[in-house]
Amino acid sequence: MRFQNVCLEAIAYTLPDEIVTSAGIEARLEPVYSRLRLPEGRLELMTGIRERRFWAPGTRPGDVSLETASRLLDESQVDRELIGALVHGSVCRDQLEPATACRVHTGLGLPEQCLVYDVSNACLGLLNGMLQVATLIELGHLQAGLVVGTENARPLVENTIRTLNENTSLSRQEIKLSVASLTIGSGSAAALLVDRRLSRKGNRLHAAMYGAHSAAHELCQGGEAIAADAEPNASAEPRVVAGAAVAEQAVAPLMQTDSERLLAEGVAAAKPTFQAFLAESAWTRDDIARTCCHQVGSAHRKLLLETLGLEAARDFTTYETLGNTGSVALPITLAQAVEQNFVRAGDRTALLGIGSGINVLMLGVEWAG
Repeated sequence: MRFQNVCLEAIAYTLPDEIVTSAGIEARLEPVYSRLRLPEGRLELMTGIRERRFWAPGTRPGDVSLETASRLLDESQVDRELIGALVHGSVCRDQLEPATACRVHTGLGLPEQCLVYDVSNACLGLLNGMLQVATLIELGHLQAGLVVGTENARPLVENTIRTLNENTSLSRQEIKLSVASLTIGSGSAAALLVDRRLSRKGNRLHAAMYGAHSAAHELCQGGEAIAADAEPNASAEPRVVAGAAVAEQAVAPLMQTDSERLLAEGVAAAKPTFQAFLAESAWTRDDIARTCCHQVGSAHRKLLLETLGLEAARDFTTYETLGNTGSVALPITLAQAVEQNFVRAGDRTALLGIGSGINVLMLGVEWAG
């Protein structure tokens, strides 16, 4: 897909205050580490992730998304009456229905004639939302659209730690399926796309390419498992899970990931998509001044860049201090790369997204400043 009329006008992000180190997580896993004689420091050594961040307990994704999106609109000075679409793209939502985007929409005071919905696609939700909004702008149906999302890692990480410590039957091999869950971090991001005639920045979205390797969809599976032994809390706020109302504390998110196979299959899926991206954009590898990839960890980054023939010196990372923040990882990484003057005026920048499923989505942006 090629674009002539779409600009990535602005990106904003919000990070939690609470920092949780990999060493701190390992300290809480002392029972299972002692039982299986696991060496300390392996989590950071395997992933390159020193720390990640958590929202305060009870934080609702929609509240933070509203904060991030509101700040983005204020800073961009784009008239809110021109926003014709609002997409909430994170894995984490306030509830199954209605769409979290609805509360964000009314909180922002956006016009009634506005497409408002959630998109969920693992770590690609925000990028998918950006592509959808960009396509509508390119077709002339919208003047501007907003994509936002907030990921909340605390419930998954906390429940993974509890499960690993309490299940004394787990072997070293079985524990590997939970390592990816311990790398997840929290964050929020928003992106504003506009018709080029409205843009003050001129950061033009140039091209997009996508690919699917859905045969590998079972390599990473996550969801809300209802603990069989959980005692219902009559005072807890009911939530809807799989069509049934259950108490808040009876719901426990879990994720199982075959990290080694997911790494191999994900990079394998990225290779042909990147070749198609180069052909569609008419860019060469040398034309790409900067890259921002989905932030999984050091092993993923190394293999991906080597496979695609890209230089590590041109790539910006955030996983070391933020962990894997899911769908908001790539937008946050681009925003920080711009803040730190890593991405500068004139840079052709490739956003290389890979999400479990396995899906690949790559965007090319000509950064103007």
